[in-house]
Amino acid sequence: MSKYGWKEGQGLGRQSQGISTALAVEKTSKRGGKIVNLSAEREQQLEEDKKKAQSLADIMRKPTKVVLLQNMVGPGEVDDDLQPEVIEECSKYGEVNNCLIFEIPQGAADDEAVRIFVEFVRLEAAIKAVIDLNGRFFGGRTVKCSFFSEDRFSRYDLAPQEDED
Repeated sequence: MSKYGWKEGQGLGRQSQGISTALAVEKTSKRGGKIVNLSAEREQQLEEDKKKAQSLADIMRKPTKVVLLQNMVGPGEVDDDLQPEVIEECSKYGEVNNCLIFEIPQGAADDEAVRIFVEFVRLEAAIKAVIDLNGRFFGGRTVKCSFFSEDRFSRYDLAPQEDED
């Protein structure tokens, strides 16, 4: 391409407005694939990683032993298997002391209507759980994790408050 006047980092076309990196083929099946622009994918992935890192940094400011899981299920989707399933999954990070499922009666957004609280015995286990579970997919939904006040949890004050993010 250099014999035609192209320089690395410069876009193709008369005003250099075209793509600046080569296209690549991503294999989708045994005999098929799709053409992808690697630089655009890399930029998008970097932006997503940066947003996730920032949000995780915000979450980690005030760690507690109680983890709040949101958007795991929608309103009316809570069943008898949910609590044991959450306890089993969270036990991978450390010993679980308690697990409560609180469904907001009315007026909450679909992704915030069911709040699942998991109390760990150790703070380190709660931190590991938040790092690993935040952003994970569960039943087609993206799980949102945060720490919850141990004082409010012990008083069973589980409803969202105005000052919560």
